[in-house]
Amino acid sequence: MIKITTAATALAVAFGAPAVAGSADPAPMDPVVPAPAPAPQWQGGYAGVELGFGHVDASPGGSDSGVVGGLIAGYDWQSGNTVYGVGFDIDATGMTLPGGILGAADVDYVARLKGRVGTVMGSSLVYGTAGATRIGLSQAGASLTDNGWFAGIGYETFVAENTTVGGELLYHGIDTFNGGSDLDATTLQLRVAYRF
Repeated sequence: MIKITTAATALAVAFGAPAVAGSADPAPMDPVVPAPAPAPQWQGGYAGVELGFGHVDASPGGSDSGVVGGLIAGYDWQSGNTVYGVGFDIDATGMTLPGGILGAADVDYVARLKGRVGTVMGSSLVYGTAGATRIGLSQAGASLTDNGWFAGIGYETFVAENTTVGGELLYHGIDTFNGGSDLDATTLQLRVAYRF
């Protein structure tokens, strides 16, 4: 009888222990909080400077090459890996067209109203850009201006939290500048911008 009671007690403990253990509430788990999406790195305004090399050709009228540099400003929007924006550049130049009935003509400035669309690659942006350009000349004491178009490609990368460096290669075209020569210009410039 003692053996039967002991065996019954052992069976009760063996089968009852898991039931007791299983009835305890499991420890609560910490809620999983999704990480916030990173802020669009390229979205916002920017301003800076650019400096480089330009070549201008007038047909008829000759050609020249020289330093080109000035100011840049704009605003970008970002959607996923796509960046699109608007901007304005204005450059002074060291170029002079040698020919023409009135003599040499200094290329005083090149201004651009631009749009751009690009793809984000890590901390860099590769983009295409196009828009309207205005080129100003001075010749024999007179100021001459005309409007045309430009298109090109660019690259920009972050070197600090709010600072980017990059470059642009642009082609500009004006048919019959002020009713005279066809004018085209190519610029290759280094750009530095502060983003805010």
